[in-house]
Amino acid sequence: MLVTVAVAGGLALHRSSDRAGGNGRPAPSRPAIDLAVRAAAVDQVLRKRAQAVLQDDQAAFLADIDPGNKTLVARQRTLFANLRQFGFARLAYEQLSQQYDDAVTRKHGPSTYLVAIAMTYQIRGIDAVPVRTMLGYTFTERPGGRWMLMSDTDLDKRLPRGSHQEAWDTGDVLVKRAARVLVVVENGQDSLANSLLGKASSAVKAVTKSWPGGWSGAGVVIALDDKIVRGADYTAPKNAEDAIAMATWVYRTLPGEVSGAGERADSYVVVNPRNRSKVDARTLAHEFTHVATAPYGAYAPRWLVEGAATYVEFLPMDGAENLALGKYTQEVRTKYLAKAKSLPSDAMFFQTSDSSYPLSWLAVDYLFERFGGTEVGTLYQELAALGSTQAERDRIMLEHVGLTEAGLFKALKAAAA
Repeated sequence: MLVTVAVAGGLALHRSSDRAGGNGRPAPSRPAIDLAVRAAAVDQVLRKRAQAVLQDDQAAFLADIDPGNKTLVARQRTLFANLRQFGFARLAYEQLSQQYDDAVTRKHGPSTYLVAIAMTYQIRGIDAVPVRTMLGYTFTERPGGRWMLMSDTDLDKRLPRGSHQEAWDTGDVLVKRAARVLVVVENGQDSLANSLLGKASSAVKAVTKSWPGGWSGAGVVIALDDKIVRGADYTAPKNAEDAIAMATWVYRTLPGEVSGAGERADSYVVVNPRNRSKVDARTLAHEFTHVATAPYGAYAPRWLVEGAATYVEFLPMDGAENLALGKYTQEVRTKYLAKAKSLPSDAMFFQTSDSSYPLSWLAVDYLFERFGGTEVGTLYQELAALGSTQAERDRIMLEHVGLTEAGLFKALKAAAA
């Protein structure tokens, strides 16, 4: 099984020229617009849309959409129905930076306002804190000073990876819940949703029981027909063939707002539509371990990230047959450890995934057995928060377990001998 983690891109958006377009014609002259009045009017539209979702008012949600754009109206009607199913405790839209595109201005008129939007939301019973994602809207001013939404896709190619690719941005979806679990499938796929709910519930219990200090979070499983959702790209050849699922980051701050990578809050799991039938409770326990550890930070070595998730995946679990781990340990030692020269590196981990995952599991299993879960959990947290360089990683590991990464590899060799 290949399990990778999608990483969002930067927040910086590209600006096109304000000068003449490629056809040599001058850009339309811009009317004099009171920017404060425009900002207030657009803010009002955004507030109305958020409140409409929370209050189940479809008419209000669609009221400020260009009625002449039937495709946009239909897509927004679907969006409203999707959003309603998620059960938001909080929802807000916020203007970020204005963008410029001559072609869009020519299409919609000289008052065109193209703006990046931050969507802040919190799904009740799922998100521990409010989280943020991005999209882009195109507005124009109509007679009487009314600002109308003309498009929601003009900015898509400039936004960070995963933006405007949320589960609710696809076609008609079905959302089902269980305790600490939310599953999203195509509308009408009730049987699949119920199956995933059962597997995800077992996986949540397993991670809660097995992860050091416990875990009180929730698991989101998105299993749609779409091959690109939340930055998980199953059109890429290796992902399409081998990956079963990906844990995709959810951010409390957008990339570029506080830090270049953004502050992680959680993860949602996106299932590969090609390998949907292979998803079981153990697969989801692996992914939910990534969810549990996502808030720690981005700097833990890949062998620890994937080794910890595989460690939890292999433990005894309700509804899953126990694995013959003693036999597997010996197989990993003879088949992979004997040929290895070090722990799997971050750079080469997924290129050599056949050996990287078993070796990483062996390393983490050794740490749990020798030092205990509390120490391993603390080690993980500090490495994820501070292990941005090899020197820092070695310092942290020496402090907690008395071994560097190289020393841990030698210990594995000694144990095998």
